Amino acid sequence: MKIKTWVERIDFTEDSLLEFESAELAKSEEADYSPRKKRAKYLLDYPTVYIVHSDASRKVTAYVGETNSIKQRTLTHIKADPKARADWLKLSSDQKSQMYVIGSNLFNKSMTLDVENRLIQYLHCVDAVESLNNGRTNPQRDYYSKERFDEVFSEIWKNLRRKDKKLFPTEQIIRDSAIFKASPYHRLSDEQVMVKNELVRRIYDVILDKSTGQAPLGEPGKLQVVTGEAGSGKTVLLSSLFFEVCQGETRTFNPENDDDGTAFEFQDLDAHLLVNHDEQLKVYEQIANKLGVQKDGNQRVWKPTRFINTHYDWETETVKKHVDLIIIDEAHLLWTQGKQSYRGKNQIEDLLKCADMVIAVYDFKQILGANAWIEDQDSIFEASNAIEPLHLSNQMRIAASEETVQWIRTFIDDGEILDFPEDEHYQVKVFDDPNALRAAIKKEASNTERGLSRLVATYDWPFKKGSKEGGGAWDVTIGADFSMPWNGQLKPEHRRAGYGDLAWAEQEHTINEVGSTFTIQGFDLNYAGVILGPSVKYRNGKVIISPEESCNQAATNKRTFQDGKKHNLALSLLRNELNVLMTRGVHGLYIYAVDEQLREALLQKYRG
Repeated sequence: MKIKTWVERIDFTEDSLLEFESAELAKSEEADYSPRKKRAKYLLDYPTVYIVHSDASRKVTAYVGETNSIKQRTLTHIKADPKARADWLKLSSDQKSQMYVIGSNLFNKSMTLDVENRLIQYLHCVDAVESLNNGRTNPQRDYYSKERFDEVFSEIWKNLRRKDKKLFPTEQIIRDSAIFKASPYHRLSDEQVMVKNELVRRIYDVILDKSTGQAPLGEPGKLQVVTGEAGSGKTVLLSSLFFEVCQGETRTFNPENDDDGTAFEFQDLDAHLLVNHDEQLKVYEQIANKLGVQKDGNQRVWKPTRFINTHYDWETETVKKHVDLIIIDEAHLLWTQGKQSYRGKNQIEDLLKCADMVIAVYDFKQILGANAWIEDQDSIFEASNAIEPLHLSNQMRIAASEETVQWIRTFIDDGEILDFPEDEHYQVKVFDDPNALRAAIKKEASNTERGLSRLVATYDWPFKKGSKEGGGAWDVTIGADFSMPWNGQLKPEHRRAGYGDLAWAEQEHTINEVGSTFTIQGFDLNYAGVILGPSVKYRNGKVIISPEESCNQAATNKRTFQDGKKHNLALSLLRNELNVLMTRGVHGLYIYAVDEQLREALLQKYRG
């Protein structure tokens, strides 16, 4: 069946709604051909999706919905909802509020729910949208015509773009945004659904089931660890869980088995999301603000040190404000020793003092600094307050064959260079010139269908916050012909306004910078150009790490263990740095190696 979609824009008033209905019916009656009659039926009588938004000349407040009766639902929003909800009062009072009515010949209840869900997902990534008044997420699993959903949605989005390009940018722009990639509205995989449902059950058991009782005051809360390697879907899982909890979703299940039974709500659960990474903090804050989770001074998204210092009194060693739930993304970045801004010795232990339950996501291969090293990793799972860990095993970032994933993992973990596999979905390329690598990444970045691509490098060139003494940027320099500034080094006149809230890779000017683990950890690139600096070498048939060539003092500084001895962790930490950089690319990994022997070994295998 050929796809037909219709998008009509009207003023968000009762008069405009009735005029719209009358016009559609009149044209339907006048027409002596069926397409016009079908259009009226699909827009007025069949399931539809709709968008209501405030004045589009300013920052937009929007709502997305679906209904079996567009007339009745709209009248409810106009007449009844403003009496009960401030957001609808604001929309109905705005004389420039508008409404889009969306119909399709392939719509059924399940597809309209999926279209509604993706529209919410897309709109909360749009710069022009300040807030979305939607709470629930309801992605559908399987239904008749689901295989044509993407096709239908793209047609709808194109129709919307024809009416307002600012409010509805290209799909590629949306999909490249860091907010989209961390969106709580993604349809979860079967594995993610299973882990999320188990987490919900355990939240119920620990916090909400009053019959079991919370931990006595002064005792640490329960620790729930979730593990998974880079690209296994950890961030999307946590995002989905956190925003469901914060928006007071109702869940129904029987805690004893898989059958439906006990209904409970997350309403009024004091939950907080923490991440010890500046770039990811920006993303979570934007999502929380747009979805209304973090408002009226009710902070929900934090860096760990600030949360601890706000909720714990170091002088009296008592908790100032106890919370129900803490969810930690990138928990492998938590500090396990004190620093100037942090007076404790272990952040996870201090966070457990402040909450009934802590859910922490770990990937031990992404620990990057000696101050975050966990001396005994098993101790996390074996602590008396630890709940049985959960694990995500599926690779969801790298859109490659198993052979290509194995090539990358073998290079990182075993230091071996395997024969390059053929892969029509993923490109691994090796370059003999860093300028050629730069040109290739710029070409990918300029292709709107290819999307977000950036250069990143091992931390093998000096960098400090601020400019060099005497001026100038901290650069990644290779030979006499290649020099590019490190992330955040371009002078203000080279920056475009309004980029401050975006993640590093999303800022257009950063195509002229080189990223690092400090700016790219936790994020996706469609094509990642990785410069392997002089700390990554090839000797005696193996890829080795040379810490003496690294400028990453967080990794090369020794760490004092509980036995009082200083331990050198650089080999492990720098290999973790390599792991983070080489697992960023969704569709491609482009490599240049500074070490001549490594470059030649890679090129020999690459050229066959």
